[in-house]
Amino acid sequence: MTMPADPETDAARLRETMAKALETDGALADPGWRAAVERVPRHRFVPCFYLPADEPDGQGLTVWEPVTAELDYGRWLAAAYSDTTLITQFDGDEPDWKNPQVRRGGAPTSSSTLPSLVLRMWADADIAEGHTVLEIGTGTGYSTALACELLGSADVTSIEVDGHRLEQAASALYGCGYTPTLAVADGLYGYWPEAPFDRIVAACSFRAVPPALLAQTRPGGKILLTLSGWLYGYARVLLTVGENGTAEGRLLPGTVSFMSARTHAAPVFGNPAHWAAGLPETGRTARHSPQRITATTEEAFHLRFLAQCAAPDAQMTTVGDIVHLVDVANGSAATLTPTGDRWEVRESGPVKLWERIERVLSAYDEAGRPGPETFTLPVTCDGQYLCHPQLPELPLLRP
Repeated sequence: MTMPADPETDAARLRETMAKALETDGALADPGWRAAVERVPRHRFVPCFYLPADEPDGQGLTVWEPVTAELDYGRWLAAAYSDTTLITQFDGDEPDWKNPQVRRGGAPTSSSTLPSLVLRMWADADIAEGHTVLEIGTGTGYSTALACELLGSADVTSIEVDGHRLEQAASALYGCGYTPTLAVADGLYGYWPEAPFDRIVAACSFRAVPPALLAQTRPGGKILLTLSGWLYGYARVLLTVGENGTAEGRLLPGTVSFMSARTHAAPVFGNPAHWAAGLPETGRTARHSPQRITATTEEAFHLRFLAQCAAPDAQMTTVGDIVHLVDVANGSAATLTPTGDRWEVRESGPVKLWERIERVLSAYDEAGRPGPETFTLPVTCDGQYLCHPQLPELPLLRP
């Protein structure tokens, strides 16, 4: 479909509709953010993106369809002003947007996060006029533009590890009149030239809180980031920074996940069959099934993170009916095989991976199944641990 002579008119109408919908859903309680949503033209930041098809392919892989104004103007503009995450890159490789193709599978590595989550992040970080802010993960630049609208460009710094992504975001930002400080940099190390900051907000996830971020936050300032790991368990934490590189905060409720910082991504571990070949021939009956951490429920989402804290270097994959756990750091492995109405566990190596996870799951049940918001995360010179008064100390979070 040919683009109309003035797409800005259509965009303004859809932007107002999106703002009203976000306000109704509770994502726009602050009038300052409402005004920012009404002014920032999201479509200028997402000229090209992918959306998932309604059905996977024959092998169960997600089918990703390219969406541009040239291919389908109506679908492109409607998606730009929907509360949807728009994928802009896979596997670290930039798509050929001059000749975009349907993709099957692949790991998204850059996106325009759904607007309600962007606003939730800014609100959860308790950002207000007068604050200086570091955003980790510029992405398309849309969230950066919202911050510039509220705070003014001079108080916003945004960094992005992908130079090509940042170049495109910078073009959109400057084209819309926003002039924040932008830099190609690894979020693991913050951005010293513009420090200290009142707030740091990360749109990627880390295996542990990076020390550089603590050092770059003013005492009393706050850091909002997502913790993740190789089991793909996630938890958001809001930290208040103290003196001498210390901080403390609580986990936040919900099921929010972000792509890992690229230096914290899970390593390739090879063929699961090779790992399973070294396991004992017989095992034991599992005290907990793997569904405790794989089900599509809010509790399972939380439990997967707790399991990850118990076995921070473990990875999980399912081949057929068999669940494999692999730890490339110490060579441990385990399988869970369904046998009738139970699961058989076989384990080998210096760490009994599923046994360690089971201990945390049992302790969680005995403690009355406490929610994420009851867990604290103190960060001191001795390290950082996830703590709960009714649960045993979990292992040290580490990158």
